[in-house]
Amino acid sequence: MADSAPAQAHGGQSHAGRPTSWLAVTVILLGFTIGGVALVIGPNWFLFWVGAGVIAVGGILALIFDIFSDVIEDAPRHISVQEHHSPFERHADPV
Repeated sequence: MADSAPAQAHGGQSHAGRPTSWLAVTVILLGFTIGGVALVIGPNWFLFWVGAGVIAVGGILALIFDIFSDVIEDAPRHISVQEHHSPFERHADPV
């Protein structure tokens, strides 16, 4: 119940993103993993380029699903400044 309140305040969206956006990110991550493993085990250039192709497919999915529309901008937060001193900070000696 507590998690639904912020989602309702932003028109039904949450910071978690849509499942389609996570699918695109997962495909891109899978491509990076395939490419990384290909470089470690050889380098196996065929497998590396397969990974690059999977990344390209994930990028196309990201464009189709418009994953950047998942971003929710919160209202600006105004936090009062608290004075603090570092132990390495030099202070002028009192006269």
